[in-house]
Amino acid sequence: MLHWLLFLFIIFSGHPKKIAFGLQYSRKPRQPLNSVTMKEVLEFLQQLEQNNNKEWMDANRQRYQHARAAFHDLVSELLKQLVDIEPGLAPLRPQDCIFRQNRDIRFSANKNPYKIHMAAYFAVGGKKSDGPAYYLHIQPGENFIGGGIYWPASETLKKIRQEIDYSGQELAAIVDEPAFKHQFRQLEGEKLKSSPKDYSKEHPYIEFLKMKSFIAGHGLTDQEVISPDLLTHIMGSFRLMKPLNDFLARAVEESESGEGLL
Repeated sequence: MLHWLLFLFIIFSGHPKKIAFGLQYSRKPRQPLNSVTMKEVLEFLQQLEQNNNKEWMDANRQRYQHARAAFHDLVSELLKQLVDIEPGLAPLRPQDCIFRQNRDIRFSANKNPYKIHMAAYFAVGGKKSDGPAYYLHIQPGENFIGGGIYWPASETLKKIRQEIDYSGQELAAIVDEPAFKHQFRQLEGEKLKSSPKDYSKEHPYIEFLKMKSFIAGHGLTDQEVISPDLLTHIMGSFRLMKPLNDFLARAVEESESGEGLL
């Protein structure tokens, strides 16, 4: 699980507020979403990794646009289905969820101009949201699905810990649910070495309170990505994440509104 947490760090370092949608994809009529188009996405990304330069991208712009359009179609279908379980996502368009392909290389030792994956972030309020999200990462050999909150700001983390203090048994029940454990094994995220300020090391949910991120996720094989069941597979995982995201969303929302405070 740690390999995809590293990808999340790369993607979210600096904070999602700094990320904007970049290169445009083709507006030509698209093929229906199917295993052929997702196979082409993987093939394009594999070749991009081997030829990560502007000259190659310019020469393969049409292939890029086709791959981008196929990923756009996948995200569009996911949004339609996600709205059924997360109505707050209704205002979002696919382009509000998809990350730009260009890398910000201004302060990076790695000067490769393009990301070698395609990714989308589904959160109520969009990529600028401080709340929980659903995440999809497509990269040959490194595909994964994730959800929860990664590295929240200190004030947001404080609210989540307060909710754990009040309702830790609810979070424990969510992550101990057999279907959740089968799909994700456990809740992931870096932890403090000792108990956080204002909480006893004897607290019954001290291991949750130590956490600095709250992530559920699992990898996808390339064969699963090109499978006709891809949408069903992703949505099945997103549905299993829903109780976790509800818990985290309530922690942020109730604290912001003043509900649940003494």
